[in-house]
Amino acid sequence: MAGHSKWANIKNKKEKTDAQRGKTFTKIGREIAIAVKEGGADPINNSKLRDVIAKAKANNMPNDNIARSIKKASGEMGTVNFEECTYEGYGPGGVAVIVEAVTDNRNRTAAEMRYIFDKSGGSLGATGCVSWMFDKKGVIVIERNKELDEDEAMMAALEAGAEDFAALDDAFEVYTAVSEFSKVRETLESLGYAFISTDLGMIPQNSVDIPDQETAAKVERFLDLLDDNDDVQDVFHNGILP
Repeated sequence: MAGHSKWANIKNKKEKTDAQRGKTFTKIGREIAIAVKEGGADPINNSKLRDVIAKAKANNMPNDNIARSIKKASGEMGTVNFEECTYEGYGPGGVAVIVEAVTDNRNRTAAEMRYIFDKSGGSLGATGCVSWMFDKKGVIVIERNKELDEDEAMMAALEAGAEDFAALDDAFEVYTAVSEFSKVRETLESLGYAFISTDLGMIPQNSVDIPDQETAAKVERFLDLLDDNDDVQDVFHNGILP
């Protein structure tokens, strides 16, 4: 997977201000609601909920917020009615984009996605129009420090069942099959590794270089508009910005 770095290229990352952190917590709360709805409020018996809780902790979400989100989703503090939906299309420069959303109003979210794609010079397509160019994988990003040995971390990940391992300047990326994601994450967690992020992601089979700054700026504005939408959970694309 050389060149397919989620940490560096695929997933649009921004410095988290307090406002952005609050928005992240809200979005993770929605993921908790979906997980509880599907498998119950007990993380011991709900692997999806365990995965979301790990994601929440990697994003420094307080334990009280996590517990409150679980209670809310299980009906103890009101009713929750969210559903997951995915949008696909092309952004500026022909970049293929997949948007994963959680919404309480599918019609509203679809209209907002179409508006953002159109406004940015892209085009929202039908389901499957670009997803065939991506593979769904588990991606675990381990915080890298001077005490961490690269070979040791790689062997730990591969022995836990990971498919691939990539060393970056500031992190290690571990790629897994979707079916192995929870097991690999829990094994690495038990070994004491600290995570920057843990998530299921769409990894492009091939990436597209965006050579000029003007197009790159348009792509970045487009990705920011998507990220800033309250219903959007994740945005994946195959562009490599200069």
